Amino acid sequence: MNINKNSLDKLIIVGDRVLIKPKSHKDQTKSGLFLPPGVQEKEKIQSGYILKVGPGYPLPVQGENYDEPWKPVDEKVKYIPLQVQEGDLAIFLQKSAFEVMYENERYFIVPQHSILMVERDEELFN
Repeated sequence: MNINKNSLDKLIIVGDRVLIKPKSHKDQTKSGLFLPPGVQEKEKIQSGYILKVGPGYPLPVQGENYDEPWKPVDEKVKYIPLQVQEGDLAIFLQKSAFEVMYENERYFIVPQHSILMVERDEELFN
């Protein structure tokens, strides 16, 4: 997997979404048949590596000035962090993913609730 991390540093993922680089699929079946492009992409479940993670689910703003609308509100948003991490191999539902092209590379933006399972390998990006 060849990824230019510097170019991805410009991207900010919003909310409970993650940026996934799709895992390259084999274009040949176990029996030796060659699959045309797009066959693997139409499957209901896809896999890929998580490159960037959003901040999580925002919590409602509450504070000492919350009940007094005339006072200025310090809007430091707090988040419940996501369970997934950068570097995880994610298995996700294709129908909920949004395909994007960035610097001639294909990525998916996927909400966390569409990720079915992750495989975590601490040594992957070290």
